[in-house]
Amino acid sequence: MAYPYILVLYYSRYGSLEKMSRLIARGVESVNGIEARIRTVPAVSPLTEASEPEVPESGAIYCSQEDFSQCSGLALGSPTRFGNMAAALKHFLDGTGAQWMNGSMIGKPAGVFTSTASLHGGQESTLLSMQIPLLHHGMLICGIPFSEPALNSTRSGGTPYGPSHLAGPDGSLPISEEEASLCQAFGKRLATTALRLHD
Repeated sequence: MAYPYILVLYYSRYGSLEKMSRLIARGVESVNGIEARIRTVPAVSPLTEASEPEVPESGAIYCSQEDFSQCSGLALGSPTRFGNMAAALKHFLDGTGAQWMNGSMIGKPAGVFTSTASLHGGQESTLLSMQIPLLHHGMLICGIPFSEPALNSTRSGGTPYGPSHLAGPDGSLPISEEEASLCQAFGKRLATTALRLHD
């Protein structure tokens, strides 16, 4: 019998969101009886003839509609684009009308995560705006409670709305100890919540 899974779905241009997704997955899989399924989405292009390969050259494989609809919970990650999610992730969500119509996501826990070049580059507005389509799907939003010590001590990323990372202008800043701790705590919270709701 297959375990229930948390879908860790992200779009990453420079690698920070991919690293965060692996940390969140580690948190998910610290809980017995559930696993993480890491997926990404293809980039979008203003050129109508441009397309991505069927299978990415590296990193996670692309998310299918079945990956999305059959998950027991969702962690959704995007870099910020002018205080909002990246177009590639929005494009994927715009294609989930069938799941909205049949209610397949209703009652499942979900949360969001992001990475920005600057500390005040729109982390919180991106996280909050990413929650809107999840609420339309009827999902239950999970953030990070202040009982997590790293939320009070972080000097870089980390918010109660979800994990975040300060990547720096060139994307070279490593994920800090506090950011990593919050990613894992977030994954563990999603997994624990999903199992409780599943039972």
